[in-house]
Amino acid sequence: MISELAALALAAQGPELPRMPAIQRQPQITYVDRSGAVIGVRGGRYAPPVDVNRLPKHVPGAIVAIEDRRFYEHTGFDPRGMASAVVGGLTGGRMRGASTITQQTARLLFLNQDRTLERKAIELVYAVELEKTYSKAQILGMYMSRAYFGAGAYGYEAAAQRYFNKPAAKLSIKEAAMLAGVLKSPVNYDPINQYEACLERANLVLDVMVENGVITAAERDKAKGQKPRVWKTAPNGAAQYFVDWVDGEVRRMVPKPNRDLIVETTLDQAMERAAGEAAKSVVARYKAQATDQAAIVAIDGQGRVRALVGGTDHATAPYNRAVNARRQAGSAWKPFVYLTALEQGRTPTTEVVDEPVTINGWSPSNYDAGSYLGPITLELALAKSVNTVAARLADEVGRPNIAATARRIGIQSAVNTDPAMALGTTLVSPLEMTQAYAAFSNGGNRVQAYGIERIRSGGQVIYQKRPPAPVPAIANPALSELNQMMRTVMVAGTGGRAAAPGYDLAGKTGTTSDYKDAWFCGYTGYLASCTWMGRDDAKPMGRISGATAPAEMWRQFMSTALKRVPNQAIPVGPAAPAPAPPVQVASQQTAEDSDQAAEEPPTD
Repeated sequence: MISELAALALAAQGPELPRMPAIQRQPQITYVDRSGAVIGVRGGRYAPPVDVNRLPKHVPGAIVAIEDRRFYEHTGFDPRGMASAVVGGLTGGRMRGASTITQQTARLLFLNQDRTLERKAIELVYAVELEKTYSKAQILGMYMSRAYFGAGAYGYEAAAQRYFNKPAAKLSIKEAAMLAGVLKSPVNYDPINQYEACLERANLVLDVMVENGVITAAERDKAKGQKPRVWKTAPNGAAQYFVDWVDGEVRRMVPKPNRDLIVETTLDQAMERAAGEAAKSVVARYKAQATDQAAIVAIDGQGRVRALVGGTDHATAPYNRAVNARRQAGSAWKPFVYLTALEQGRTPTTEVVDEPVTINGWSPSNYDAGSYLGPITLELALAKSVNTVAARLADEVGRPNIAATARRIGIQSAVNTDPAMALGTTLVSPLEMTQAYAAFSNGGNRVQAYGIERIRSGGQVIYQKRPPAPVPAIANPALSELNQMMRTVMVAGTGGRAAAPGYDLAGKTGTTSDYKDAWFCGYTGYLASCTWMGRDDAKPMGRISGATAPAEMWRQFMSTALKRVPNQAIPVGPAAPAPAPPVQVASQQTAEDSDQAAEEPPTD
């Protein structure tokens, strides 16, 4: 029967048997968080061959037992199984079953999934060649690195991480049996959606493992009583927006890698997970108010991005709103206005008047239209997010100067200088807003947000981030005065829902035209973070302001983030004057701006 298959191979390929192609695998880029845990893989779909000799015997033993129990005895094919398969193929034209692990490896490496006699014949030839060229351990390792285990997991290590959040070397006997059982049908035995069927299949695997001498009957009986936890969503799923962002950077730094890369990042996975959960849960809670997306970014005082979530679900909505979306900042922009005023000599106690104002034909109003507070301090005006005061103040200190301030501390997008810019009509990303607020958190130094610490290849370091030198951008007394005003926002202003006792916190709410965007940006000592909520179609939400859902999201996220960093006061900062580099100013159509919850949204 085997000679008949060889003849078929000859007929299909010519007078010579097909030569086994070289094994090819595209380089992979593996991303790890700051503790070394894998957060994502990009590039080649397949991992390097598994070293089965480094795994507990029950891990490869489970696969061999259920997939090819005579694997260590045959020379690439199983004559008994092949005989029955060929009979079926000759009568029905399609081959079914009987493939050894070696044959399956040949198919995964070199062939397609067509079930024809011709393809089966070539598969057989390649299997025999594989057995001549590689050891059994190497063949099994190649198979385990290429097999598909469902849920986007190609290879055994990826499957172990995806379903059980642990490396393959730490899988229990029951977990190993579950993964081995998945191979028959990743759909029917899906550990996530077909959990009971997966357990039933795993119990069958356990029985065969006993028959093959992999485990004892006592070990089988103990394993059958176990129900391992399966992660319904990938444990590192929240990090995929971050991985997308740094992957773009790596591709520019290493355009054509010829070896696998390990990229060590700045990400704090606990923070990232908390950010993902906060974005998802708060958007779900406010779904009735027509919001559908959120973004969260956290940056430490040196510019390291500790968390970056660009949406509520990367699988269904991979667009990275944290990095790529440009939205109006609303009153979260006002600190740049007040900082410019403080740098020109005003103080938090400088008296201003909340009253009607018209600038170049534009008349901004407060949330309570027609209601004004009269004489108030600058500190109270910021805390209550009074629009009339911010608009007049911007006109007095000069909007080009405000644009220069924003650029100096981290805003990179084009800044408009129309009257409404004072109330946040410039289009910015959550990433750059957080980058700017980081200068408030670290003593007045401008930071450049980054996510890559080191890139390694083949044991060699090919890139190492140098510790960034401080770049003073805000001097005292303006910095300490602004920080005090921003603390007041959270104690006696619109940011009350974001407050957390026991920490030195400061921040600002922001709401834009017809509730299209809502923000909360805040910070503690050496950690800044911004939350944004809105709709991808830029339609209005149902009266969601920065003082409500984004402030709640910020507090939910920071309840975890604050425990991951030292509890530090917001630093006073440098005393020397900060340089003011040139600013690029772009004009932009704007209109009336106001903010809800003492902030009426601007009108586009």
